[in-house]
Amino acid sequence: MPDVFKKVYIETLGCQMNKSDSERILGILSHFGYEPAKSEDEADFCIVNTCSIRKLSEDKAYSKLGVWGKIKKEKPLKIGICGCVAQQEGNNLLKRFPYVDLVFGTQNIYELPELINKEERICAVREKPVKEQNFNIIRSKALNAWLPIIEGCNNFCSYCVVPYTRERERSREPQVIINEAKNILKEGFKEITLLGQNVDSYGKDLDFKPTLAYLLREIDSLEGDFRIRFTTSYPTDITDELIETVQNSKKICECFHIPMQSGSDRVLKAMNRRYDRKTYGEIVKKIRDNIKNVTITSDFIAGFPSETREEFEMTLSAFDEFELDYSNTAAYSPRPNTPAAKWVVKYVDENEKKERLAILNEKVKEMSLRSNEKYVGQTLEVLVESVKDGKFEGRTRNNKVVHLTGENIQIGDFVDTKIKKASTWCLFGDKK
Repeated sequence: MPDVFKKVYIETLGCQMNKSDSERILGILSHFGYEPAKSEDEADFCIVNTCSIRKLSEDKAYSKLGVWGKIKKEKPLKIGICGCVAQQEGNNLLKRFPYVDLVFGTQNIYELPELINKEERICAVREKPVKEQNFNIIRSKALNAWLPIIEGCNNFCSYCVVPYTRERERSREPQVIINEAKNILKEGFKEITLLGQNVDSYGKDLDFKPTLAYLLREIDSLEGDFRIRFTTSYPTDITDELIETVQNSKKICECFHIPMQSGSDRVLKAMNRRYDRKTYGEIVKKIRDNIKNVTITSDFIAGFPSETREEFEMTLSAFDEFELDYSNTAAYSPRPNTPAAKWVVKYVDENEKKERLAILNEKVKEMSLRSNEKYVGQTLEVLVESVKDGKFEGRTRNNKVVHLTGENIQIGDFVDTKIKKASTWCLFGDKK
């Protein structure tokens, strides 16, 4: 290892997969003389790991590059950009930002050892990934560890840029994943979250076709007191085997994130989603009928091109019909290369789009409170994650945030908690 260490700072935007990628980048760089910086001000190398799912995320990345460009005038600083925007824009970023030294795409992370010490400005963007190598992973100091099991997407939803930035679905080998899970537990983590753009498509591209359910059972059988989560699920890829595995497991949490995107069948077809409202409802009902206290969360888009007010109201009614516990929301944002961005249709007015998003967010708040109120009077297991001023905070198996009080509690404890009160975003209780 080098005698002199340099400092690297990574600004991570977007999804959990990006967070996992940043942990792997830190691990790779640690082999070549870099250690994590606490802030950009003390760094010798700054990297922004980007998300291109919405224009707002892309703009945040460009703003961060601008800040670093000013810092670079005052001191030596290497600047890099990676992730989905880098994969999407490539050489254009070197032209647009003359102070950027390195652009590397989502497929190039394991190529970093060859890139970091070159003096010339470099753009490294591949269509096919560099083969995974055995480097350290520097995970964030928390109780939950991200564990990617599949990357990419084959669905080509008409609004989504992911198939163009993350490419087609690629599953990691089961034993590689299981070995990584074992290492995670050795490091003392209390939760493992299996990640994928379509996590329940896992294994379809591998020779012996292992399923997500198979992988979950293998990790569930590992020794130790810990929890397992998985995200994100595509509705029609959720199998009876998966539901049964969650129902019968000891460690797999009762929580499904199942993006619906719209409550209108016409809009769902325009989005190129492979289900209709009825099918989505049948999947939700099957999960709820078989898994007690399950939380089902979703994603919805407001103002998709040509969405009428009546179709938007169908989205609102879907919350009530399917008793959704929570949802991520976004106003539609045209993305490069996607079919929807090229349509010659009547786009929803920006002010109308903002109004619909605001209404949708109010519905999310209403449903979150309704969901939380169901647990008042119940006793739930809480994994304690933090403490402040003598008050503890943690999460239940079904991912409810709980503020709790009690004696002899430590971070990392699993605490049976009697729920006394509910608010919109969290629960309050006492150690039982």
